[in-house]
Amino acid sequence: MNRRVLSGIRATGRLHLGNYLGAVKGMLALQADPNYETFYMVADLHTITTPYDPKILKENVREVILDYLAAGLDPQKSVIFIQSQVPQHTELGYLFSTLVTVARMQHLPTFKEKVKQHPENVTMALLNYPVLMAADILMYKASLVPVGIDQEPHLEIAREIASKINSRFGLAFPEPQRFATSGEYVPSLTGEGKMSKSVEGSNIGLSDDLAAIREKLAKVPTDSGSGNQVPTEGGVATLLTLVELFEGKEKTEQYRKQYQTEGIKYQDLKNELAEAIYQELKPIQERRLEFENKPEMVDKIIEEGNEKARQEAQKTLSEVKQAMGLI
Repeated sequence: MNRRVLSGIRATGRLHLGNYLGAVKGMLALQADPNYETFYMVADLHTITTPYDPKILKENVREVILDYLAAGLDPQKSVIFIQSQVPQHTELGYLFSTLVTVARMQHLPTFKEKVKQHPENVTMALLNYPVLMAADILMYKASLVPVGIDQEPHLEIAREIASKINSRFGLAFPEPQRFATSGEYVPSLTGEGKMSKSVEGSNIGLSDDLAAIREKLAKVPTDSGSGNQVPTEGGVATLLTLVELFEGKEKTEQYRKQYQTEGIKYQDLKNELAEAIYQELKPIQERRLEFENKPEMVDKIIEEGNEKARQEAQKTLSEVKQAMGLI
């Protein structure tokens, strides 16, 4: 039997390079491997754990689906679905919540970070986020999860839940591991933290044209371009990371040597990098336009994916309910 994979991205708008390099590229690699059965969702239930606009949520869900398809996720090879359209996720999440203490959830670094970001919105749903994520993953008996490194604390919760439910109720859930990509942490263009939708000026969108990419890279903070030590943080480090991801290690090493000798001309670096990024994004943008012009086909892909996911989810939910004495 093939191993299973589950991943998802929150519906907070169109995807950016951080999403693409940190998650979608991993999704594509596993989709291409015949040893894996892949399930990819839009995590709209996770979206509503932090403040959001209900008027544009549905639109944002569709934007992510379109970006998935444009990037190369194939409904013939992967089950592509919307989390909220598979109600078994929330039911399994509730059952899993009986296995985890409140204290364990409150100590998670990701929870503490969100509390700082949204002190007026510390809801039960936010606290329960990792439990629902465990349900998302274990619902499909997924052993691999292509997500960024910041999600590792949540995967630890999923492993703990799998271990507890297996030992207590005699089930056989896999303990899921993270599938890392080379772009598992894409730094922000501001030079601080990671690329994010919520921080203005921090990301390059998959829909950005060459002029927009150039403009955004032009604003990345730099230094004099030379010195003994190549910076390991800040805007220069961000640029070198992006060079490695889009132009390769050899090019990065050239720039490192330049920094320690004649100096880097940042305008040249930024222009070359903008071109390299755009060349990777251009075919994605062209495919997206094709899908945008075929809304009925996209509707069909979503509904078929939702139905396949529901069928698989019901098998797991029934198995867990029976083991727990509920049916």
